[in-house]
Amino acid sequence: MKSEFNRNFSEVTEFILLGFGTPPKLQILLFLAFLLVYMATLMGNISIIVVIKTDSRFQMPMYFFLRNLSYLDLCYSTVIAPKTLANFFSNEKKISYKGCAVQFFFFALFVTAESFLLAVMAFDRFSAICSPLLYPVHMSPKLCVQLVTGSYVCGCINAVVETGFTFSLHFCGENRLDHFFCDVSALIKISCVDTFVNEVVMFILSALIIITTTTVILVSYAYILFTVLKIPSTHGRSRTFSTCGSHIAVVSLFYGTVFFMYAQPGAISSPEKNKVVAVLYTLIIPMLNPLIYSLRNRDVKDAVKRIGKKHSFEYKDLY
Repeated sequence: MKSEFNRNFSEVTEFILLGFGTPPKLQILLFLAFLLVYMATLMGNISIIVVIKTDSRFQMPMYFFLRNLSYLDLCYSTVIAPKTLANFFSNEKKISYKGCAVQFFFFALFVTAESFLLAVMAFDRFSAICSPLLYPVHMSPKLCVQLVTGSYVCGCINAVVETGFTFSLHFCGENRLDHFFCDVSALIKISCVDTFVNEVVMFILSALIIITTTTVILVSYAYILFTVLKIPSTHGRSRTFSTCGSHIAVVSLFYGTVFFMYAQPGAISSPEKNKVVAVLYTLIIPMLNPLIYSLRNRDVKDAVKRIGKKHSFEYKDLY
């Protein structure tokens, strides 16, 4: 019996991603929609990175963190989107066992790093608004680099643990994943062994990450709100708090979907619901983040326009 089990387990060298299971005509529409969203994600986040990197006016901690946020959005959407787009026109829709593990690892790394980076950005706004005179001291370039590095380290630790636990499972010949990428919920469902420990570990890790980061965010904004309410003029209060508007919108989108997906015990019980939510945080949110920051930040908006005009003039000069 044991040799038969090992034989079946050894046969799983690849997974089949079932995707969305829609009719062929709808697959084409989905492909076009996903392609447009991914192209918008690439253009938006690359634009933010280039603008902040090249414009000397953006050499501030807030924009340093924003540049890293765009980089993370770019990375974790790229971990998922190309393979998803290719599978729309593939009959087999396969991904190798190692390829699935690599995709899972980097996705967990970048998503976890982003959650910690959003907490860092909240702390940055707290320091800027509540202690403006000490802000340059509190948020020194060295500390900013350390905070971003710490976000990546936390992401890496979580990715190592989750990947290790998930890919230690046995699949016994079943390799059809009811998802469009290698997500933990789909992998747990096809395992032929008891997954209770894995589900508990996933829930505890997700809860710890969300509780830790949301606590930092909520405490930071509680102090920000208290400080803003002490400003005598309505215009002053509005102007001060407006610098946090983009971050609040991004945090609400990101944590709303991640909490729904991972931080509840029954989160892995509905594959179709999980796919819809997964589309939001793997494709839609990375596309919306640069739009939110560029539309709500006049400096970023003006810088993007200047770069656009510059390239337009250069293009005209060539002809």
